[in-house]
Amino acid sequence: MNDTLTADMKTAMKAKDKVALGTIRALKTAIKNAAIQDGNADTVLDDAAIMSITRKQIKQRVDSVEQYLSAGREELAEVERLEIAVLEKYLPTALSADEIAAIVSAVVAETGASSRADMGKVMPLVQQRTEGRADGKTLSQAVMQALS
Repeated sequence: MNDTLTADMKTAMKAKDKVALGTIRALKTAIKNAAIQDGNADTVLDDAAIMSITRKQIKQRVDSVEQYLSAGREELAEVERLEIAVLEKYLPTALSADEIAAIVSAVVAETGASSRADMGKVMPLVQQRTEGRADGKTLSQAVMQALS
């Protein structure tokens, strides 16, 4: 994943794509900061950690889009949307609602969960099986719906 980011950054430089270049640089900086927190600057994070960081970057931009739209700044919201599109290239394809529901029902049946009090047993297994192909909010909603 790090190699892909570096190659894409070089491509964006050559193409003079300022949005992609800035977005990839910001992502690489966030990855470097996470590596420093984990140990030292030379720590190489695995793809799962990088995907998690990428998701956080997307979430930050989604929040920014909402704030810009509420302030009437459509042009700034559009820049954020373009950055989201760049970041989404680095995530695996998302699971559909049906696929998530199937995984949730299988885990609920497996764990014998019957109420929302059992969410703590179900969520870790669901997150493990979705392998980062769905965000936590979506999974949490699906689990709550299955347990209600």
